[in-house]
Amino acid sequence: MLAGLAWTLSHDAGASGIGEARAAQSPTTTVASAVVAREGLVAAGNGRLTWFGIRAYDARLWVEPGFRADAYGRHRLALELNYLRDFRGTDIARRSLQEMRRAGSITDADAARWQEALQRLLPDVRAGDRILGLHLPGRGAQFFVNGAPVGMVADARFAELFFGIWLAPSTSAPDLREALLASVGS
Repeated sequence: MLAGLAWTLSHDAGASGIGEARAAQSPTTTVASAVVAREGLVAAGNGRLTWFGIRAYDARLWVEPGFRADAYGRHRLALELNYLRDFRGTDIARRSLQEMRRAGSITDADAARWQEALQRLLPDVRAGDRILGLHLPGRGAQFFVNGAPVGMVADARFAELFFGIWLAPSTSAPDLREALLASVGS
């Protein structure tokens, strides 16, 4: 996400249906489905992030039963991004940290640690690549890239702020937040 720039959301059944049909045949979706099932999560919503007409990624959110959007940091959830274009991992990590600052204050020491962790975990992505983040309340966030586990950031504050990129009321993409929370309300 790019703060300060005009993000728009394209969310329609036609686009979702095509993505879901294609995803149903993908081995990475099998891993996402396994993670979601293992954690007892249910579909909450999905949407597309575009920037000045350029499609960035499709996002899909799963949450635990009883999930409350105003307390997202206390709930297990999974968020999958299906990239629609290529991005450098260092750019994703840098932008993620900038967006995390929208959800709460971050000390310089935490910022340095988290930047390093994100750069280690988030690779360069190509169109079609998927990154799944699993929020484990009180423990941190586990990450999967194209179905393979790549590591965990064992820091509850990091996890809450990271998922706040999409779920905090202060997100730079409120329309995407609304689409992700469609079945649970914001």
